[in-house]
Amino acid sequence: MSGQVAQSDHSFLLRKLHSLTGLIPVGAYMADHLFENSYSLVSKAKYNEASSALQTIPWRLPLEIGIIWLPILYHAVYGLYVWYRGKNNVSQYPWVGNWMFTLQRWTGLVAFFFIGWHLYTERFLTQGKSTYDIVFQDMQGTWFFAFFLLGVVACSIHLGVGVWNFTCKWGLAATTRSQRAAGYLGVCVAILMLVMSVTIVVCFRFGWHPLDTYLQAQK
Repeated sequence: MSGQVAQSDHSFLLRKLHSLTGLIPVGAYMADHLFENSYSLVSKAKYNEASSALQTIPWRLPLEIGIIWLPILYHAVYGLYVWYRGKNNVSQYPWVGNWMFTLQRWTGLVAFFFIGWHLYTERFLTQGKSTYDIVFQDMQGTWFFAFFLLGVVACSIHLGVGVWNFTCKWGLAATTRSQRAAGYLGVCVAILMLVMSVTIVVCFRFGWHPLDTYLQAQK
């Protein structure tokens, strides 16, 4: 009996840590990543300037490993474990929680492959020196562009559901009413991230800079 309790407690802590890393730092990094990439909506020069600033951060590699890569790796690996062990029962029990769980599972799977692919193409192949022109040329590939769109959509939805999941697992939304409010918050987060990320990807594809008026106003 004590062994079962210890295993249950261990699993409980792993699930809590999994939901926490999904929001901090992974979710926070995603939001910051979108903010930095938003400079592409202003101009090519602004994007390259912001990218260069990130590339020249002191102790960049150990910071990336400790703050970004390791948390993402844990969240991804444990998420795959949950995905493998989980069972869908939406058709039998069409509750909101089951739909959210199913949505999170499949968007998480797509996000896992997308993030790994994105890290390989834009971080390792460029040796951490990605520029606007490199991303623009990559986006001209139809399959590259399509998979990028699919990936950012999956990441946005996964983060939105993760917000709801975090508030429930950490006791911030303990009642039915508060869980419903947390669900609405998650939807808002997903929509915001979705609009931002899709806009950036589409503008990269066509070389658009819809916020260039901002640049002109600063002169």
